[in-house]
This record gives sequence, structure tokens and C-alpha cells, in this order.
Amino acid sequence: MSMTSPAARRLRVAMVVPPYVELPPPMYGGTEAVCAGLVDGLVERGHEVTVLGVGKNGTKGGFVATRPDAQPDRMGQLMPEVLHIARVALELERLEVDIIHDHTVAGLLTARSRRVPTVATMHAPMDGEMGELVPAVAPPVHLVAISDNQRSQAPGLPWAGTVHNAIRVADFPFSSEKDDYVLFLGRACPDKGMPAAIEAARAAGIHLRIAAKCVEPDEVEYFESEVRPLLGKGVTWMGEVGGDEKFELLGRARCLLFPIDWEEPFGMVLVEALACGTPVVALRRGAVPEIVEHGVTGFVTDDADELPALLQDVGRLDPRSCREAAERRFDVSRMAEEYEAVYRRVLREDSRWPSRHVDLSATTTAS
Repeated sequence: MSMTSPAARRLRVAMVVPPYVELPPPMYGGTEAVCAGLVDGLVERGHEVTVLGVGKNGTKGGFVATRPDAQPDRMGQLMPEVLHIARVALELERLEVDIIHDHTVAGLLTARSRRVPTVATMHAPMDGEMGELVPAVAPPVHLVAISDNQRSQAPGLPWAGTVHNAIRVADFPFSSEKDDYVLFLGRACPDKGMPAAIEAARAAGIHLRIAAKCVEPDEVEYFESEVRPLLGKGVTWMGEVGGDEKFELLGRARCLLFPIDWEEPFGMVLVEALACGTPVVALRRGAVPEIVEHGVTGFVTDDADELPALLQDVGRLDPRSCREAAERRFDVSRMAEEYEAVYRRVLREDSRWPSRHVDLSATTTAS
């Protein structure tokens, strides 16, 4: 680790975040939760961070709002993000920063005209349309993957590193005492495997609680057509939860059930469960094997037919091992340290922008 003074190590970072939810998110918002934790973690490491977002600022960093209110009901729509990035471009002309960290898609299109390097975290899978867009705009953007699985989908892109998402583990209450239910936590969509969770829990004879975001039109349509007909004995629908209610549900669950049906790049809820001392039973898709250690912090299988037996066996796993894994591998302090290493390496190696006042010594390496 570098022994330079805090003043010499200080970086000025512009954090460009999506325009739909405030930081930190009050309810659902995986990317926004990561961004909020990263901002605070970087500030705690002595850096100056300015968030370019919407609504009010709930982080330890500075803040510039591109609009006065959040728009969670428009999450994923194109125009809010395009307008946001247009306003961000104007603000970046006024800000004195060393590096820009962009968490949007539209921001990739404007990175070439920016005065300082852009690091862009890819929060979506790298196949489909994203797989076509990113190669077209990647130079001069320095990409960061959130899992090795995501990075493997496009190994030829200019990756600056892989940094796992993280949470502030201390904010999640640990519970070693478990009630006799399993929890599904996420949102209502085909990729999350809600019907498979219901089938597995019923086959295991264990009560299932479903806490899921169901607000957007496609979520409501999916719930009404595919999920509501399956509700009944042994299943409790709770809708979207947050705050203390979410902590209580996660902490007291026998396990988190995660039968996803797609290559999810990360899966924040997995880390949240581990922080609460709750093991995970999941299908081997996406980044799941990078997060859940089979037989220690949960069970991972390729076969959905094995889920009921694993749900019955999960009680032998130690909640303390789950918490320790979260503290060691998925706390914001580690994420901030690894992103700092990425920033310094980009500033040191990208010859298109001159290094200014900062000491570019890398304090860690993020592979």
C-alpha cells in the first residue's frame, strides 16, 4: 500500500449516476445502492466526490442535481437518461475533476468529448444490444466489470478491472436465529424465477415469503399472468419492502431462494442476505458462483429439481460464516479501495489526458 500522505493521494471524482432514483435508494435500486456506498467509501478514503444525479443528496459527497425530483416510475426509459446526460455534460464543463465515473448507458456516447478520462461500470449483461453498443463507443472509455462472468461475455473489450458490487455490511443487522420460512426478494419479472421459487418451496414443505417490486407496467402484467395464479397455501405475497422490514425479513429467513433464469451480472440481494447471516440457495447462473460458496454460505446447483432438498438441508450452514464472508469480500471499504486503484491506473496509463496534481501511485490492484 502506498505510504503517500492523504493530501497527495486525494482524487477529485465526478460520479455520474442514473436519473431515476435518489441516492441512497429508499426501496428497490441495486445500481443506486452501489453508487451511494461507493461515494461514501471514497469520501472516507479522503477523496473529493461530486455526484451528478437527481432529487436530493443522501451521500457524503457533493451533489449536482440535473432535475429536482426522482422518477422511479420511468426507470429504464430512454428519454430521462438522455436528458440527464445532456445536463451532465454542461455540469462537467464547470467542474474541476480528475476522473469521471459513469454508471449510465447514455453517458458512454458523450465520453469522447470529455476533458478527463471516463471509467464506466457496466451494470448490465454484455450480450444483446449492450454487446453491440459498447464496442462502438468503448475507446476512450475504460470499462469495469462487476463480475468475472460478465467480463467473460466480452473478453475483447478494454476492461480496466473487475470490481464486485458491495454494501455497507455494518448497516445490515446480523441474526443467528432463524424462522421457518424461505425468502424470495427481488422484482416481478421472468428472469428472477419467481414461479420456480414457489414450486421449490412447496415441494420442500417450507413456507415462502415473496417480497418483490411490482410497479412498472411489465412487472404488473407479469405478476397478474404468471404469479398470482400460483399464490395460495404456503406462499405469502408481501409486495415491495424496504428499511427495517427488509432487514427483518432477510435476517430471520431460513435462507434466500434465488432461482434466477438468466446470466445476472451480479445480484446485490445475495450479498445483503449474507450480511444478515442468511445463506443462499440458488441456481448456477451469472455471478452466483462468485458470490456464494457452496456448502459454506449457501448451496448452488445446476438443477432446479435439487432445490427442495437443498432448502431442507440449509439449516446446517453457519450464519456467522455468511456474515464473515460479506465483511471480508463485499463491504464498501473494499469496493472503494479497488475502484481507487482503477482510477489511478487509468490516470497513469491513459496518455490522452495529462496527469495533474494527484499522486498516481496505485494503492491496490483490481484484476
